[in-house]
Amino acid sequence: MKVLVAYASSEGQTRRIARHVADRLADQGHAVELLQAEDGTETDLARFDRVIVAASIHIGHYQKSLGRFIAEQAGALAGKPSLFLSVSLAAAGHEAEDWRSLAQILADFEKATGWTPGHAEQIAGAYRPSQYDVVTRFVMRRILARKDPEADLEADKDYTDWPALDTLVDSWLTGPA
Repeated sequence: MKVLVAYASSEGQTRRIARHVADRLADQGHAVELLQAEDGTETDLARFDRVIVAASIHIGHYQKSLGRFIAEQAGALAGKPSLFLSVSLAAAGHEAEDWRSLAQILADFEKATGWTPGHAEQIAGAYRPSQYDVVTRFVMRRILARKDPEADLEADKDYTDWPALDTLVDSWLTGPA
């Protein structure tokens, strides 16, 4: 099977997730192409059997490059089995309000781009103060202190559940086309 794994990443965790997924699929014998969304507007999706798209949420939105890629490829994507991995730190928590917000962000994205993925999943991201500018570090520290009061606010922390991600991708891949 030939699978496209397209992604947009701001601080690198979504790129890490996309690479992990692509490597896992390749190790299983699938032909995989890993594509940064900003480079994919002219990609011929007819070459692929399935498509996985990964992007992160920042300040209530996905990356603009992802929006352009999806909007330009919405017609081709509509005919493909697709999995959308929506990555955010909010997905690491259990607060109902956060989950409602994540669902609304996804719904707004679908409306704006004209694409509804076959399956979408919220994936916990990472807290990376070592990569944030001063303003982002301040905002993210406040968010993390509220969500994970015992977290070390100076240390990077990966909240992605890698085994659960593997299970998700494996079951999606073997599911109906």
